Amino acid sequence: MRILIVEDNRRLGESLRDILKSARYESDISYDGREGYERLMSGLYDGVLLDVMLPGMDGITLLKEARKRGCAAPVLMLTAKSETEDRVEGLESGADYYLTKPFDAGELLAALKAILRRGGELLPQVLTFGDISLNQSTFCLEKGAKSIRLGKREYEVLQILMYHKGAVVSKETLLVKIWGNDGEAVDNNVEIYISFLRKKLDFLGAKTAILTARHLGYYLSEGGRL
Repeated sequence: MRILIVEDNRRLGESLRDILKSARYESDISYDGREGYERLMSGLYDGVLLDVMLPGMDGITLLKEARKRGCAAPVLMLTAKSETEDRVEGLESGADYYLTKPFDAGELLAALKAILRRGGELLPQVLTFGDISLNQSTFCLEKGAKSIRLGKREYEVLQILMYHKGAVVSKETLLVKIWGNDGEAVDNNVEIYISFLRKKLDFLGAKTAILTARHLGYYLSEGGRL
């Protein structure tokens, strides 16, 4: 999953990225409110860590505008303010949770996990589609009694495809979500990992396949390749 960090303190921003990396989250940092707003509205992030005091556009205004435009991404607000009215303002602006600085890394990760729940349900440990399963704790792709461990990038590509449950995911979305805006990825990175995954699905004897929607992207199919 990819998390957007909007925090003007560069040292804290880097620390937050390290904390997220330790828990296997990918992340990007925006040090300015306006840039953070544009990134948030791209729809490419699964959650947001949002500071309140920001240059360009403060966190409260950023969040209010994002919610007005239909952005539903879970948001964890970070601030040095601890007064009750400040917490109320943050939550009424559309935040899902409010964390006061300084905070413990474990507390941050627990709060983030809580806001990433959807519809009151915990993110599942095992994702399933068709006749395959993806264990998010072991990085193993499974089909019946057979399993094979995936590399980090293979896992991330398949995880995104499985979350979309057969809907088409563009190559651009995969590139940004996995390698980020500042990464060194090129278009054929996605093709390479799709090829790796197809070979592993064949190895498992799975009917589920990764299909290409020409000029659009990739999607999972329960019926195998066409």
